[in-house]
Amino acid sequence: MVHPPPKTPSKRVRCRSDAKTPLTPSNKKSSQPVGVIRKGGVESRLDVVTCDYVPPPPKHELKRSKSTPGRDRFITNRDTTDIAAVAASLEQMSLNTQSSPNHTARLAVATGVPVNRRILGYHEQPPAASSSDNTLAQQREYAKPLYAQRPGALPSSTGAITSKARKIPTQPERVLDAPGMVDDFYLNLLSWSCQNAVAVALEASTYIWKADTGSVVLLGEAPEGAYVSSVDFSNDGAFLGVGLGMGDVELWDVESGQKLRTMAGHVGQVATLSWHQHILSSGCADGSIWHHDVRISRHKVMELLGHSGEICGLKWRSDGELLASGGNDNVVNIWDGRVGDVNESTRGSAKWTKRNHTAAVKAVAWCPWQPSLLASGGGTNDATLNVWNSTTGARLHTHRTPSQITSIQWATQRKEILTTHGYPTNSLMIHAYPSMERVAEIRDAHDSRVLFSCVGPGGDVVCTGGGDENLKFWRVWDSKSGEGSTGKKKKASAANTEEVGGGRLNSTREGILSIR
Repeated sequence: MVHPPPKTPSKRVRCRSDAKTPLTPSNKKSSQPVGVIRKGGVESRLDVVTCDYVPPPPKHELKRSKSTPGRDRFITNRDTTDIAAVAASLEQMSLNTQSSPNHTARLAVATGVPVNRRILGYHEQPPAASSSDNTLAQQREYAKPLYAQRPGALPSSTGAITSKARKIPTQPERVLDAPGMVDDFYLNLLSWSCQNAVAVALEASTYIWKADTGSVVLLGEAPEGAYVSSVDFSNDGAFLGVGLGMGDVELWDVESGQKLRTMAGHVGQVATLSWHQHILSSGCADGSIWHHDVRISRHKVMELLGHSGEICGLKWRSDGELLASGGNDNVVNIWDGRVGDVNESTRGSAKWTKRNHTAAVKAVAWCPWQPSLLASGGGTNDATLNVWNSTTGARLHTHRTPSQITSIQWATQRKEILTTHGYPTNSLMIHAYPSMERVAEIRDAHDSRVLFSCVGPGGDVVCTGGGDENLKFWRVWDSKSGEGSTGKKKKASAANTEEVGGGRLNSTREGILSIR
Protein backbone atom coordinates (compact mmCIF):
# COMPACT_ATOMS: atom_id res chain seq x y z
CA MET A 1 0.00 0.00 0.00
CA VAL A 2 1.42 3.24 -1.07
CA HIS A 3 1.14 6.03 1.49
CA PRO A 4 0.88 9.58 0.29
CA PRO A 5 3.90 11.75 0.95
CA PRO A 6 3.81 13.64 4.28
CA LYS A 7 2.57 17.15 4.15
CA THR A 8 5.10 19.84 4.54
CA PRO A 9 4.54 21.86 7.75
CA SER A 10 2.94 25.19 7.08
CA LYS A 11 5.15 28.21 7.63
CA ARG A 12 4.31 31.44 9.47
CA VAL A 13 3.46 34.36 7.29
CA ARG A 14 6.15 37.01 7.28
CA CYS A 15 5.22 40.54 8.10
CA ARG A 16 7.23 41.93 5.21
CA SER A 17 5.22 42.35 2.02
CA ASP A 18 8.14 41.69 -0.34
CA ALA A 19 8.95 38.30 1.10
CA LYS A 20 8.98 35.51 -1.48
CA THR A 21 7.50 32.11 -0.59
CA PRO A 22 9.11 29.22 -2.38
CA LEU A 23 6.84 26.85 -4.31
CA THR A 24 6.51 23.38 -2.91
CA PRO A 25 4.59 20.39 -4.16
CA SER A 26 1.98 21.03 -1.52
CA ASN A 27 1.23 24.59 -2.56
CA LYS A 28 1.55 24.30 -6.33
CA LYS A 29 -2.12 23.47 -6.49
CA SER A 30 -3.01 26.91 -5.24
CA SER A 31 -2.77 29.62 -7.79
CA GLN A 32 -2.94 32.32 -5.13
CA PRO A 33 0.28 33.42 -3.47
CA VAL A 34 0.67 32.67 0.16
CA GLY A 35 -0.29 35.54 2.42
CA VAL A 36 -2.90 37.02 0.03
CA ILE A 37 -6.40 37.16 1.47
CA ARG A 38 -9.07 36.12 -0.96
CA LYS A 39 -12.27 38.07 -0.98
CA GLY A 40 -15.03 36.02 0.52
CA GLY A 41 -12.63 33.33 1.59
CA VAL A 42 -12.00 31.88 4.99
CA GLU A 43 -8.99 34.11 5.47
CA SER A 44 -11.14 37.23 5.37
CA ARG A 45 -13.02 36.07 8.41
CA LEU A 46 -9.88 35.47 10.49
CA ASP A 47 -7.73 37.90 12.45
CA VAL A 48 -4.49 38.17 10.61
CA VAL A 49 -1.30 38.73 12.55
CA THR A 50 0.74 41.34 10.75
CA CYS A 51 3.83 41.30 13.06
CA ASP A 52 5.89 38.59 14.68
CA TYR A 53 5.07 37.76 18.26
CA VAL A 54 7.56 39.21 20.72
CA PRO A 55 7.52 37.41 24.05
CA PRO A 56 7.53 39.62 27.20
CA PRO A 57 10.70 39.79 29.29
CA PRO A 58 10.94 37.06 31.93
CA LYS A 59 9.74 37.99 35.36
CA HIS A 60 12.45 38.04 38.00
CA GLU A 61 11.29 36.38 41.09
CA LEU A 62 12.40 37.83 44.43
CA LYS A 63 15.03 35.55 45.77
CA ARG A 64 15.05 35.01 49.51
CA SER A 65 18.18 34.89 51.50
CA LYS A 66 19.08 31.50 52.83
CA SER A 67 18.93 32.92 56.33
CA THR A 68 15.42 34.27 55.78
CA PRO A 69 12.71 31.69 56.41
CA GLY A 70 10.28 31.04 53.61
CA ARG A 71 7.30 31.81 55.78
CA ASP A 72 6.02 35.10 57.18
CA ARG A 73 6.78 36.09 60.73
CA PHE A 74 4.05 36.07 63.26
CA ILE A 75 3.53 39.42 64.92
CA THR A 76 1.30 39.46 67.92
CA ASN A 77 -1.53 41.90 68.22
CA ARG A 78 -0.96 43.77 71.44
CA ASP A 79 -4.58 44.79 71.62
CA THR A 80 -5.80 41.20 71.83
CA THR A 81 -2.85 39.63 73.63
CA ASP A 82 -3.41 38.64 77.22
CA ILE A 83 -0.41 40.25 78.91
CA ALA A 84 -1.09 38.52 82.22
CA ALA A 85 -1.18 35.09 80.59
CA VAL A 86 2.05 35.75 78.71
CA ALA A 87 3.75 37.01 81.86
CA ALA A 88 2.60 33.96 83.80
CA SER A 89 3.97 31.64 81.14
CA LEU A 90 7.27 33.50 81.06
CA GLU A 91 7.64 33.22 84.81
CA GLN A 92 7.40 29.44 84.51
CA MET A 93 10.22 29.31 82.00
CA SER A 94 13.65 28.43 83.25
CA LEU A 95 17.03 28.05 81.66
CA ASN A 96 18.07 24.57 80.69
CA THR A 97 21.40 24.15 82.41
CA GLN A 98 21.78 20.55 81.37
CA SER A 99 22.96 21.34 77.84
CA SER A 100 25.84 23.62 78.87
CA PRO A 101 26.00 23.88 82.65
CA ASN A 102 29.52 25.32 82.82
CA HIS A 103 28.85 28.11 80.34
CA THR A 104 25.53 29.00 81.95
CA ALA A 105 27.07 29.04 85.40
CA ARG A 106 29.85 31.34 84.23
CA LEU A 107 27.33 33.73 82.69
CA ALA A 108 25.29 33.76 85.89
CA VAL A 109 28.36 34.54 87.99
CA ALA A 110 29.60 37.25 85.60
CA THR A 111 26.26 39.05 85.42
CA GLY A 112 25.24 38.51 89.03
CA VAL A 113 21.80 37.24 87.98
CA PRO A 114 20.36 33.96 89.31
CA VAL A 115 20.05 31.19 86.72
CA ASN A 116 16.26 30.81 86.93
CA ARG A 117 15.47 34.52 87.00
CA ARG A 118 14.39 36.43 83.92
CA ILE A 119 16.34 39.51 82.98
CA LEU A 120 13.60 41.11 80.90
CA GLY A 121 9.92 40.96 81.78
CA TYR A 122 6.64 42.81 81.64
CA HIS A 123 6.22 45.56 84.18
CA GLU A 124 3.98 48.51 84.69
CA GLN A 125 4.93 51.82 83.12
CA PRO A 126 6.94 54.01 85.53
CA PRO A 127 5.10 57.03 86.93
CA ALA A 128 5.58 60.33 85.15
CA ALA A 129 7.88 62.95 86.66
CA SER A 130 6.16 65.46 88.85
CA SER A 131 5.80 68.86 87.23
CA SER A 132 6.35 70.58 90.56
CA ASP A 133 9.81 69.01 91.02
CA ASN A 134 12.29 71.07 88.98
CA THR A 135 15.43 69.49 90.46
CA LEU A 136 16.17 67.50 87.32
CA ALA A 137 15.73 70.57 85.12
CA GLN A 138 18.14 72.54 87.30
CA GLN A 139 20.72 69.77 87.17
CA ARG A 140 20.46 69.64 83.40
CA GLU A 141 20.89 73.40 83.23
CA TYR A 142 24.02 73.23 85.36
CA ALA A 143 25.46 70.40 83.26
CA LYS A 144 24.63 72.05 79.92
CA PRO A 145 28.14 73.60 79.50
CA LEU A 146 29.62 70.11 79.73
CA TYR A 147 27.83 68.97 76.59
CA ALA A 148 27.65 72.21 74.67
CA GLN A 149 29.60 72.46 71.43
CA ARG A 150 32.41 74.84 72.18
CA PRO A 151 34.38 76.54 69.40
CA GLY A 152 37.81 74.95 69.16
CA ALA A 153 36.93 72.33 71.74
CA LEU A 154 39.51 69.66 72.26
CA PRO A 155 38.49 66.03 71.85
CA SER A 156 39.81 64.61 75.11
CA SER A 157 40.44 65.57 78.72
CA THR A 158 44.15 64.82 78.47
CA GLY A 159 44.91 68.00 76.56
CA ALA A 160 45.96 68.36 72.95
CA ILE A 161 48.62 70.03 70.89
CA THR A 162 47.45 72.04 67.90
CA SER A 163 50.94 72.55 66.52
CA LYS A 164 53.39 69.74 65.84
CA ALA A 165 56.27 72.00 66.79
CA ARG A 166 54.73 72.72 70.20
CA LYS A 167 54.92 70.11 72.95
CA ILE A 168 52.86 70.82 76.06
CA PRO A 169 52.89 68.14 78.76
CA THR A 170 49.47 67.14 80.01
CA GLN A 171 50.74 65.84 83.35
CA PRO A 172 52.28 67.95 86.14
CA GLU A 173 55.97 67.64 86.91
CA ARG A 174 55.32 67.61 90.63
CA VAL A 175 52.36 67.45 92.98
CA LEU A 176 52.45 68.72 96.58
CA ASP A 177 49.81 67.90 99.15
CA ALA A 178 48.40 71.07 100.70
CA PRO A 179 45.92 69.96 103.39
CA GLY A 180 43.72 72.75 104.67
CA MET A 181 43.80 74.95 101.55
CA VAL A 182 40.57 76.96 101.65
CA ASP A 183 38.27 76.41 98.67
CA ASP A 184 37.23 80.07 98.23
CA PHE A 185 37.05 81.83 94.87
CA TYR A 186 37.72 85.29 96.31
CA LEU A 187 40.95 84.51 98.18
CA ASN A 188 44.52 84.62 96.85
CA LEU A 189 46.61 82.06 98.73
CA LEU A 190 49.59 81.44 96.42
CA SER A 191 52.68 83.48 95.44
CA TRP A 192 56.08 82.69 93.84
CA SER A 193 59.00 85.01 94.55
CA CYS A 194 61.96 85.98 92.37
CA GLN A 195 64.14 84.04 94.85
CA ASN A 196 62.38 80.83 93.78
CA ALA A 197 60.28 80.35 96.91
CA VAL A 198 56.57 79.53 96.91
CA ALA A 199 54.33 80.87 99.68
CA VAL A 200 51.04 79.10 100.35
CA ALA A 201 48.44 79.73 103.05
CA LEU A 202 46.69 76.74 104.61
CA GLU A 203 43.90 77.97 106.88
CA ALA A 204 45.72 79.84 109.70
CA SER A 205 49.27 78.80 108.70
CA THR A 206 51.65 80.22 106.11
CA TYR A 207 54.34 77.97 104.62
CA ILE A 208 57.34 78.62 102.40
CA TRP A 209 58.42 75.90 99.97
CA LYS A 210 61.90 76.50 98.54
CA ALA A 211 62.16 75.13 95.03
CA ASP A 212 65.98 75.04 95.06
CA THR A 213 66.20 72.64 98.00
CA GLY A 214 62.66 71.28 98.31
CA SER A 215 62.53 72.25 102.00
CA VAL A 216 59.35 73.44 103.70
CA VAL A 217 59.33 76.14 106.36
CA LEU A 218 56.43 77.21 108.55
CA LEU A 219 56.63 80.99 108.39
CA GLY A 220 53.91 81.91 110.86
CA GLU A 221 50.44 81.41 112.29
CA ALA A 222 47.48 83.77 112.23
CA PRO A 223 46.07 84.98 115.57
CA GLU A 224 43.59 82.71 117.29
CA GLY A 225 40.24 82.71 115.54
CA ALA A 226 41.64 84.27 112.34
CA TYR A 227 42.66 82.78 109.00
CA VAL A 228 44.98 83.79 106.20
CA SER A 229 43.08 85.23 103.23
CA SER A 230 45.93 86.41 100.95
CA VAL A 231 49.72 86.30 100.49
CA ASP A 232 52.09 88.15 98.17
CA PHE A 233 55.89 88.48 97.91
CA SER A 234 57.64 91.82 97.60
CA ASN A 235 59.41 92.56 94.31
CA ASP A 236 62.82 91.51 95.70
CA GLY A 237 61.40 88.41 97.42
CA ALA A 238 62.74 89.44 100.84
CA PHE A 239 59.37 90.17 102.44
CA LEU A 240 55.95 88.56 102.43
CA GLY A 241 52.68 90.36 102.93
CA VAL A 242 49.96 88.33 104.66
CA GLY A 243 46.33 89.43 104.68
CA LEU A 244 43.99 88.13 107.40
CA GLY A 245 40.29 87.47 107.48
CA MET A 246 39.75 89.96 110.30
CA GLY A 247 41.25 92.87 108.30
CA ASP A 248 44.89 93.08 109.43
CA VAL A 249 47.89 93.02 107.11
CA GLU A 250 51.09 91.43 108.40
CA LEU A 251 54.66 91.97 107.15
CA TRP A 252 57.11 89.05 107.45
CA ASP A 253 60.84 88.74 106.87
CA VAL A 254 61.24 85.60 104.74
CA GLU A 255 64.90 84.93 105.57
CA SER A 256 64.64 85.23 109.34
CA GLY A 257 61.05 84.01 109.58
CA GLN A 258 60.05 86.89 111.87
CA LYS A 259 56.98 89.09 111.76
CA LEU A 260 58.07 92.71 111.40
CA ARG A 261 54.77 94.50 111.91
CA THR A 262 50.97 94.33 111.78
CA MET A 263 49.11 97.03 109.88
CA ALA A 264 45.51 97.27 111.05
CA GLY A 265 42.59 99.39 109.91
CA HIS A 266 40.48 97.34 107.50
CA VAL A 267 37.03 96.33 108.73
CA GLY A 268 36.71 93.17 106.58
CA GLN A 269 38.81 90.37 105.19
CA VAL A 270 41.78 91.30 103.01
CA ALA A 271 41.34 88.93 100.04
CA THR A 272 44.13 90.31 97.82
CA LEU A 273 47.51 92.03 98.09
CA SER A 274 49.94 93.55 95.58
CA TRP A 275 53.42 95.05 95.98
CA HIS A 276 55.28 97.85 94.24
CA GLN A 277 58.62 98.66 95.85
CA HIS A 278 57.83 99.78 99.41
CA ILE A 279 54.07 100.19 98.80
CA LEU A 280 51.87 97.27 99.76
CA SER A 281 48.31 97.65 98.49
CA SER A 282 45.46 95.70 100.05
CA GLY A 283 41.88 95.10 98.90
CA CYS A 284 39.15 94.84 101.51
CA ALA A 285 35.73 93.24 101.59
CA ASP A 286 34.11 96.68 101.97
CA GLY A 287 35.32 97.71 98.48
CA SER A 288 38.19 99.93 99.58
CA ILE A 289 41.85 99.73 98.54
CA TRP A 290 44.60 100.95 100.85
CA HIS A 291 48.20 101.84 100.07
CA HIS A 292 50.53 100.94 102.95
CA ASP A 293 54.02 102.42 103.11
CA VAL A 294 55.81 99.73 105.10
CA ARG A 295 58.74 102.06 105.94
CA ILE A 296 56.83 104.46 108.19
CA SER A 297 54.74 104.04 111.30
CA ARG A 298 51.65 105.73 109.84
CA HIS A 299 51.48 103.14 107.10
CA LYS A 300 48.25 104.17 105.34
CA VAL A 301 49.14 106.77 102.71
CA MET A 302 46.16 106.55 100.33
CA GLU A 303 42.69 105.06 100.03
CA LEU A 304 41.04 104.22 96.71
CA LEU A 305 37.23 104.15 96.58
CA GLY A 306 35.63 102.94 93.37
CA HIS A 307 34.08 99.55 94.10
CA SER A 308 30.79 98.69 95.74
CA GLY A 309 31.72 95.02 96.27
CA GLU A 310 34.59 93.06 97.75
CA ILE A 311 38.01 93.53 96.13
CA CYS A 312 39.19 90.11 94.94
CA GLY A 313 41.71 91.07 92.21
CA LEU A 314 44.58 93.54 92.56
CA LYS A 315 47.76 93.94 90.50
CA TRP A 316 50.40 96.66 90.13
CA ARG A 317 51.97 97.27 86.75
CA SER A 318 55.71 96.59 86.73
CA ASP A 319 56.61 100.28 86.35
CA GLY A 320 54.30 101.30 89.18
CA GLU A 321 52.40 103.87 87.15
CA LEU A 322 49.07 102.03 87.13
CA LEU A 323 47.16 99.72 89.45
CA ALA A 324 44.37 97.39 88.26
CA SER A 325 41.59 96.13 90.52
CA GLY A 326 38.61 93.82 90.12
CA GLY A 327 35.71 93.36 92.48
CA ASN A 328 32.62 91.38 93.30
CA ASP A 329 30.62 94.25 91.77
CA ASN A 330 31.70 93.05 88.29
CA VAL A 331 33.82 96.18 87.78
CA VAL A 332 37.40 96.58 86.55
CA ASN A 333 39.17 99.80 87.63
CA ILE A 334 42.51 101.15 86.45
CA TRP A 335 44.06 103.60 88.95
CA ASP A 336 46.81 106.17 88.69
CA GLY A 337 49.63 104.68 90.73
CA ARG A 338 51.40 107.87 91.64
CA VAL A 339 51.27 108.37 95.39
CA GLY A 340 53.50 111.39 96.05
CA ASP A 341 53.33 113.40 99.26
CA VAL A 342 49.89 112.58 100.59
CA ASN A 343 48.32 112.07 103.96
CA GLU A 344 45.90 109.56 105.40
CA SER A 345 42.83 111.41 104.17
CA THR A 346 43.97 111.42 100.54
CA ARG A 347 41.50 109.84 98.13
CA GLY A 348 42.23 108.54 94.66
CA SER A 349 39.95 108.25 91.66
CA ALA A 350 39.94 105.64 88.92
CA LYS A 351 41.44 106.53 85.55
CA TRP A 352 39.24 103.98 83.76
CA THR A 353 36.18 102.08 84.94
CA LYS A 354 34.95 99.10 82.93
CA ARG A 355 31.59 97.43 83.55
CA ASN A 356 31.54 94.91 80.70
CA HIS A 357 31.85 91.83 82.93
CA THR A 358 28.70 90.23 84.30
CA ALA A 359 30.31 88.40 87.24
CA ALA A 360 32.97 88.96 89.86
CA VAL A 361 36.39 89.90 88.46
CA LYS A 362 39.20 88.17 90.32
CA ALA A 363 41.66 87.52 87.49
CA VAL A 364 43.65 90.62 86.44
CA ALA A 365 47.14 90.61 84.89
CA TRP A 366 49.43 93.08 83.14
CA CYS A 367 51.31 92.09 79.98
CA PRO A 368 55.10 91.94 80.65
CA TRP A 369 56.18 92.70 77.05
CA GLN A 370 53.52 95.33 76.25
CA PRO A 371 52.80 97.22 79.49
CA SER A 372 49.71 99.00 78.14
CA LEU A 373 47.76 95.70 77.93
CA LEU A 374 45.62 94.51 80.83
CA ALA A 375 43.77 91.17 80.82
CA SER A 376 40.74 90.49 83.03
CA GLY A 377 38.52 87.46 83.49
CA GLY A 378 35.02 87.07 84.90
CA GLY A 379 33.40 84.53 87.17
CA THR A 380 30.81 81.84 86.54
CA ASN A 381 28.05 83.98 84.99
CA ASP A 382 30.54 85.74 82.72
CA ALA A 383 33.50 83.42 81.93
CA THR A 384 34.85 86.01 79.49
CA LEU A 385 38.48 86.99 78.90
CA ASN A 386 38.91 90.68 78.01
CA VAL A 387 42.05 92.57 76.99
CA TRP A 388 42.13 96.33 77.58
CA ASN A 389 44.32 99.17 76.39
CA SER A 390 45.15 101.13 79.53
CA THR A 391 46.26 104.15 77.49
CA THR A 392 43.03 104.69 75.57
CA GLY A 393 40.64 102.67 77.74
CA ALA A 394 39.47 100.62 74.74
CA ARG A 395 38.61 96.95 74.89
CA LEU A 396 40.85 95.32 72.28
CA HIS A 397 39.78 91.68 72.51
CA THR A 398 37.10 89.59 74.13
CA HIS A 399 36.93 85.80 74.25
CA ARG A 400 34.25 83.56 75.74
CA THR A 401 35.45 80.53 77.73
CA PRO A 402 33.42 77.52 78.95
CA SER A 403 33.82 78.18 82.70
CA GLN A 404 34.71 80.73 85.36
CA ILE A 405 38.16 82.32 85.12
CA THR A 406 40.05 82.24 88.40
CA SER A 407 43.47 83.59 87.36
CA ILE A 408 45.41 84.89 84.35
CA GLN A 409 49.13 84.64 83.56
CA TRP A 410 50.92 86.21 80.59
CA ALA A 411 53.84 84.31 79.04
CA THR A 412 57.12 86.20 79.27
CA GLN A 413 58.77 84.64 76.19
CA ARG A 414 55.71 84.05 73.99
CA LYS A 415 52.66 86.02 72.95
CA GLU A 416 50.29 83.81 74.88
CA ILE A 417 47.90 83.99 77.81
CA LEU A 418 47.26 81.21 80.32
CA THR A 419 43.95 81.07 82.15
CA THR A 420 42.85 78.77 84.97
CA HIS A 421 39.24 77.76 85.33
CA GLY A 422 36.75 76.46 87.83
CA TYR A 423 33.50 74.59 87.35
CA PRO A 424 32.75 72.68 85.27
CA THR A 425 36.03 72.14 83.36
CA ASN A 426 38.67 72.65 86.13
CA SER A 427 41.14 73.27 83.33
CA LEU A 428 44.19 75.18 82.20
CA MET A 429 43.94 76.95 78.84
CA ILE A 430 46.59 78.62 76.73
CA HIS A 431 45.44 81.27 74.25
CA ALA A 432 47.46 82.84 71.45
CA TYR A 433 47.60 86.62 71.33
CA PRO A 434 46.21 88.60 69.55
CA SER A 435 44.18 85.95 67.68
CA MET A 436 42.87 84.55 71.02
CA GLU A 437 42.90 81.07 69.48
CA ARG A 438 43.20 78.18 71.89
CA VAL A 439 46.69 76.70 71.70
CA ALA A 440 46.12 73.91 74.22
CA GLU A 441 43.83 72.88 77.02
CA ILE A 442 44.37 70.54 79.96
CA ARG A 443 40.95 69.41 81.12
CA ASP A 444 40.45 68.29 84.72
CA ALA A 445 43.86 69.61 85.76
CA HIS A 446 42.61 69.32 89.37
CA ASP A 447 39.91 67.16 90.89
CA SER A 448 38.22 70.39 91.96
CA ARG A 449 38.25 73.91 90.55
CA VAL A 450 41.62 75.55 89.93
CA LEU A 451 41.62 78.57 92.22
CA PHE A 452 45.13 80.07 92.25
CA SER A 453 48.18 80.23 90.00
CA CYS A 454 51.64 81.79 89.89
CA VAL A 455 54.61 81.68 87.51
CA GLY A 456 58.17 80.86 88.51
CA PRO A 457 61.02 83.33 88.06
CA GLY A 458 62.18 81.46 84.95
CA GLY A 459 58.83 82.04 83.26
CA ASP A 460 58.52 78.38 82.27
CA VAL A 461 56.72 76.66 85.16
CA VAL A 462 53.24 77.49 86.43
CA CYS A 463 52.12 76.46 89.90
CA THR A 464 48.38 75.96 90.44
CA GLY A 465 46.37 75.39 93.59
CA GLY A 466 42.93 73.83 93.66
CA GLY A 467 40.07 72.98 95.91
CA ASP A 468 41.35 69.39 95.99
CA GLU A 469 44.11 70.58 98.38
CA ASN A 470 46.94 70.02 95.89
CA LEU A 471 49.66 72.16 94.40
CA LYS A 472 50.67 71.15 90.88
CA PHE A 473 53.61 72.36 88.83
CA TRP A 474 53.19 72.49 85.02
CA ARG A 475 55.97 73.20 82.55
CA VAL A 476 53.87 74.91 79.89
CA TRP A 477 56.55 77.17 78.41
CA ASP A 478 60.21 76.80 77.53
CA SER A 479 62.73 79.27 78.84
CA LYS A 480 64.65 80.67 75.87
CA SER A 481 67.50 81.80 78.11
CA GLY A 482 68.31 78.18 78.92
CA GLU A 483 67.47 78.71 82.58
CA GLY A 484 64.52 77.29 84.41
CA SER A 485 62.70 78.51 87.49
CA THR A 486 65.75 77.64 89.57
CA GLY A 487 67.91 80.18 87.79
CA LYS A 488 70.35 77.37 86.97
CA LYS A 489 71.32 75.88 83.62
CA LYS A 490 69.03 73.09 82.47
CA LYS A 491 70.52 69.63 82.28
CA ALA A 492 69.60 66.98 79.77
CA SER A 493 69.56 64.18 82.32
CA ALA A 494 66.32 62.28 82.71
CA ALA A 495 66.44 62.57 86.48
CA ASN A 496 66.41 66.34 86.38
CA THR A 497 63.22 66.43 84.32
CA GLU A 498 61.33 64.99 87.27
CA GLU A 499 62.22 67.89 89.53
CA VAL A 500 60.86 71.39 89.82
CA GLY A 501 63.48 73.87 90.87
CA GLY A 502 66.03 71.11 91.34
CA GLY A 503 64.54 70.23 94.73
CA ARG A 504 64.96 66.91 96.49
CA LEU A 505 62.06 64.54 96.11
CA ASN A 506 61.89 63.54 99.77
CA SER A 507 62.69 66.80 101.51
CA THR A 508 59.50 67.57 103.44
CA ARG A 509 58.64 68.42 106.97
CA GLU A 510 55.73 67.17 109.09
CA GLY A 511 53.78 66.03 106.06
CA ILE A 512 52.75 69.58 105.13
CA LEU A 513 53.28 70.20 101.42
CA SER A 514 54.44 66.61 101.16
CA ILE A 515 55.38 65.47 97.71
CA ARG A 516 53.59 62.60 96.07
